[in-house]
Amino acid sequence: MYRVRNQLGCSDALQQSCMGEPVTVAVLDTGISPHPDLSGRIIAFQDFVNYRDRIYDDSGHGTHVAGCIGGNGYMSRGKYKGIAPRCLLCVGKILDNNGDGSIEAMSKGLLWVINNRLHYHIRILNISVGIGESGEKKKFNELIGLIEAIWDSGIVVVCAAGNSGPQDATISPLGSSAKVITVGCHEGGYFGNRKDLCENFSGRGDRSVYVRKPDIVAPGTDIRSCNSRANNYVIKSGTSMATPIVSGAVALLLQKYPYLNNEQVKRKLIYTARDMGDDWNKQGWGMLDIRRLLTE
Repeated sequence: MYRVRNQLGCSDALQQSCMGEPVTVAVLDTGISPHPDLSGRIIAFQDFVNYRDRIYDDSGHGTHVAGCIGGNGYMSRGKYKGIAPRCLLCVGKILDNNGDGSIEAMSKGLLWVINNRLHYHIRILNISVGIGESGEKKKFNELIGLIEAIWDSGIVVVCAAGNSGPQDATISPLGSSAKVITVGCHEGGYFGNRKDLCENFSGRGDRSVYVRKPDIVAPGTDIRSCNSRANNYVIKSGTSMATPIVSGAVALLLQKYPYLNNEQVKRKLIYTARDMGDDWNKQGWGMLDIRRLLTE
């Protein structure tokens, strides 16, 4: 995360300039562990897989995602802190230890978020979860309807483009709606032409449809963030990692400008993005630029 913050212009001073009320971010993922970098800021947890009461993460994916959004870097003296280190977290476990889930668990998680949005003052929902087309079309359409209802309720929904690229029309269906901010992966040339870059398999938009996706890109290769196991930090790659970086940026923005609505947040994100010179269906409006987002 140290590299990512520098790459996107997210300096310590810039983070400290966003000193409004901490923003609550909901995360639907594999759960969350009691990591020291997240201590005191996990304000709600609900398990839709094993129905346990205490917080846990038997995969590690959700803890890593949460660290990208808002780890405070306590165990690294700030080096590996996330983008919004003061944010609060509401976590729903919808995926098992293998990262697998179901439409039913996702639906329950989405309903939990929308039903508790006022109680926990939820402003952002992070979905670092890809999902393929389902044969159960009715249930899948209901899922998309729930996501759009969450957006309409005033919660900014930030969703991963998925890792099924680089062919056209490979965006995760959860990110296909105009009522989400869909995040692809791009490294901006940081690693040169390395073959295993996240951007090489980041989901691509469909050139033939009206809703152009992804909306924006952020780094997602070799992201070092919170670990749910023995070592404090672990490296992971994917659009799952790029997505919480955008969620963290939105949290900083709403700490500084709490009166912004969803459409204003989305416009500010995309209009301050940096054009990487790639096709639209790969980069959207371009690379997240946190310095410009918060100062222009």
